[in-house]
Amino acid sequence: MKILLLEDDKNLHASIKAYLEMEDFLVESAYNSDDVYNLTYKTSYDLYIFDVNVPGDDGFKILQSLKSADDTTPTIYTTALVGTSSIAEGFNAGADDYIKKPYDPEELVIRIKSRYMKEELLSYKNLLYNPITKALTQDGVTIGLADVLGHIFHALIMQKNTIVPTEVLFDFLEHPNPNALRVNLSKLKSKLNLDIKNVRGVGYMLEDI
Repeated sequence: MKILLLEDDKNLHASIKAYLEMEDFLVESAYNSDDVYNLTYKTSYDLYIFDVNVPGDDGFKILQSLKSADDTTPTIYTTALVGTSSIAEGFNAGADDYIKKPYDPEELVIRIKSRYMKEELLSYKNLLYNPITKALTQDGVTIGLADVLGHIFHALIMQKNTIVPTEVLFDFLEHPNPNALRVNLSKLKSKLNLDIKNVRGVGYMLEDI
């Protein structure tokens, strides 16, 4: 799921982005209205998370502009504005949800998963995987993966037939290095009968053969 995060507080932005990425969302950053207009012109997103008081056009005007251009992307507002009129303005602009600051990032993730993500199972050979619950079965039998293997498998199957950069996979290791990564990939191959291709100097790819 690709998310555009608009938040001009750089420290808050970094913490929210890191939390969302820890939950395996793809997050791109915007800090002002110009960023949003430039990014949405070139890229489609599955969800917008917009602060309201940002440089340039405020979050309400940004969404109104996007909606007028037939952009139907679901939008969550995050803001310290607590008045009923502000909340109403947000929904009138086309928002789907509204979270008052300060908030727990876990609440944001719960809302995203419950409202905007479908539990579509991914298949690979004799495996079925639920990317939301992380439930994995092999020939109908539940398979448990340790944290590191689970994160690596999730990254590979979510981008099946696409190269996952080595640096991304390193993030899942306690002591990132090529040998440790190869050991964990070898464990995954053996445990789940995966066809993982090494693209030398770039990364790894789960091939759907």
